[in-house]
Amino acid sequence: METLDKDLRSIQEVRDLIKKAKEAQVTLAAMTQEQIDAIVKAVADAGYEHREKLAKMANEETGFGRWQDKIVKNAFASKQVYESIKDMKTVGVLNEDKVHKVMEVAVPVGVIAGLIPSTNPTSTVIYKALIALKAGNSIVFSPHPNALKSILETVKVISEAAVQAGCPEGAIGVMTVPTIQGTDQLMKHNDVALILATGGTAMVKAAYSSGTPAIGVGPGNGPAFIEKSANIPLAVKRIMDSKTFDNGTICASEQSVVVEACSKDAVVAEFKKQGAYFLSAEESAQLGKFIMRANGTMNPQIVGRSVEHIAKLANLDIPAGTRVLIAEETRVGPKVPYSREKLAPILAFYTEDSWEAACERCIEILNGEGAGHTMVIHSENEEIVRQFALKKPVSRLLVNTPGTLGGIGATTAIAPALTLGCGAVGGSSTSDNISPLNLLNIRRVAYGLREMEDLVEQEQPAAQDKLASIDLGDKEQLIGMIVARILEKM
Repeated sequence: METLDKDLRSIQEVRDLIKKAKEAQVTLAAMTQEQIDAIVKAVADAGYEHREKLAKMANEETGFGRWQDKIVKNAFASKQVYESIKDMKTVGVLNEDKVHKVMEVAVPVGVIAGLIPSTNPTSTVIYKALIALKAGNSIVFSPHPNALKSILETVKVISEAAVQAGCPEGAIGVMTVPTIQGTDQLMKHNDVALILATGGTAMVKAAYSSGTPAIGVGPGNGPAFIEKSANIPLAVKRIMDSKTFDNGTICASEQSVVVEACSKDAVVAEFKKQGAYFLSAEESAQLGKFIMRANGTMNPQIVGRSVEHIAKLANLDIPAGTRVLIAEETRVGPKVPYSREKLAPILAFYTEDSWEAACERCIEILNGEGAGHTMVIHSENEEIVRQFALKKPVSRLLVNTPGTLGGIGATTAIAPALTLGCGAVGGSSTSDNISPLNLLNIRRVAYGLREMEDLVEQEQPAAQDKLASIDLGDKEQLIGMIVARILEKM
């Protein structure tokens, strides 16, 4: 009975939140660019100011990652995202082409449903609120139950700042009683215009099957190819930095390393030098049992956990100071745990005979899981990078940069974002790093340039008419006409 009551309370709460969000969005839609920008700046400033407190709360509540790295993520979600969108025009007339007489007008989509994962709870709330408000939308969050406390605190911090800056009450809403039934109501409600889904595969599929337009992101499983021309110490450093950042909870982080046989020894030596531990065949099998559950999904016991925690869980004796666990692998498949997404400091290690074979191996890994997401190549050979760019089934091919920070746009010039589209190949509606421009529609005002008569093709004179106009005494003209007739029939 209590469960039923909780479900009903959750559903009712969602309906109330959507009602308030819809009313608030009407006010937002009537605001000027300057008013919207003032609200967005206030949210970004509040997120940045409370970055440490929120990071510690998320880490303490979920047990995932490292609070020091969550501070960086909160700073990225507030400051770096804000810097990238602050000058973006998102209200009123966006473009006016006076030559072709077409004008583009921004139209907010309305109320957005924001699904929040437990791996990046506080940073994702800040980021999604910023991009939704910038486009003139209100947003209602569905928090992951395991990160409820830190998500509620983040919403409190940013919504108070937004209201002080002139934002209507209810523009940033959050479920305090999160249930599957409540979230289902949020996704299917007629007054919700769009779903921003970040979470597990099941949640993303539910968003797409809700009947409401959705932007969802599937799992990452990015391989990192260290091509023989790469600066090996720097490539290894970037991979280690990336895989240890927040204990690997960002889905753009590397999941496998692929090397050519000719450089394997140098790469292995460098990984060991920088704190990686290569598991023996027995140790690899032992840990492998803890990576996946019987139903084929990632074991939450390893997600975002430290190397020490994971080693203890699997009863492994590893050297003190180990930063990443690496298992050599030759297979790829749903039942090969090391070839799957591992949101933890664990890497698979593949060796291939040539860069072409490495290319095919990366495609195989991605098609197994993570198609459309992200992969990394470390190389100084621009032609090989180009070949990878033409063939890889990913939306982001990162070159000479950490996957985690490159994919979200922190160390690259792509749009700073914590929702990374996976394109059609990954079951996503877009391949973009999601920005405010993905959260508004464009109304096009187009003036007529031609009349119907201008569209009717002028018929060519019939052959007889041509013949009638020819002077039969002019042999040259007659020969030219005959040649033209013959060419027409060829």
